[in-house]
Amino acid sequence: MDDMKTLLEVLSEINDEIDFETETGLIEQGWIDSLDLMRIIAALNVAFDIRITTGDIEPENFNSAEAMLALVRQHREEA
Repeated sequence: MDDMKTLLEVLSEINDEIDFETETGLIEQGWIDSLDLMRIIAALNVAFDIRITTGDIEPENFNSAEAMLALVRQHREEA
């Protein structure tokens, strides 16, 4: 399974009413709140075996699935 597909499955388990595949303003437009964000971070840590830190919690890292995938890949490269 490719990373984007895994990511989209993880995100849909958190909120299946959001079109994570196309939305690009998840934080800025209020699609996800702080509780959703914490759930997303926890799920990404488990699904991708990474550790997202508080320094990574910036809107630009979570506004879209593509941004989240870039963050995941960055953490994998650092490991």
